[in-house]
Amino acid sequence: MKVLMLNGSCNANGSTRAGLDVMAETFAAENVETEIVTLGGKPIMDCIGCGKCAELKRCVFGNDDVNDFVAKASNADGFVFGTPVYYAHPSGRVLSFLDRVFFSSRAADGYAAFRHKPCASIVVARRSGTTASFDVMNKYYGLAQMLMVGSTYWNLFHALTKDDVPHDAEGVQTLRNLAKNIVYTMKCLQAGRDAGIVPPVAQEEVFTNFIR
Repeated sequence: MKVLMLNGSCNANGSTRAGLDVMAETFAAENVETEIVTLGGKPIMDCIGCGKCAELKRCVFGNDDVNDFVAKASNADGFVFGTPVYYAHPSGRVLSFLDRVFFSSRAADGYAAFRHKPCASIVVARRSGTTASFDVMNKYYGLAQMLMVGSTYWNLFHALTKDDVPHDAEGVQTLRNLAKNIVYTMKCLQAGRDAGIVPPVAQEEVFTNFIR
């Protein structure tokens, strides 16, 4: 089994990465493979709603990691999406990235790379903005029929630098418990597949814009 993890920070080795590493250690102890994709400081285009992804089966912009991430997602069994908090919301780059990841994935094949797979967000801040950011991140997964996994607290931890992360004992505990719950969910899904239980096929005939 494999979990694909996203570091939505411009800092490749900051506090967001430290939180992902806590989870990666727990996954490794459960014999689950992980891969961390880091956005870093590279330019990331916003989604411009051009609709070309429906024709191309990928995002029209190919100069960043969006299309590669969707390709990797096809081979992943679970996901963790991490973001820092800068101004009381997720980083601008992680939102631009995920807008295009999920928009193009829906247009290409109805979220096939993500649908019915377990996922979770983790959010780190020096002080506040974590719950608002957590809420924003979770909107993507609810739209894509993903299975959001919880922990023993909301998936938040506090740090200014990566060296602060171990001092938030409850935050670290939350991350470890979250990783174990993701592993459990992946195993349950695999057991269901082995027993011949298949995911439901959603109805998608109705699309309204509130005025007709």
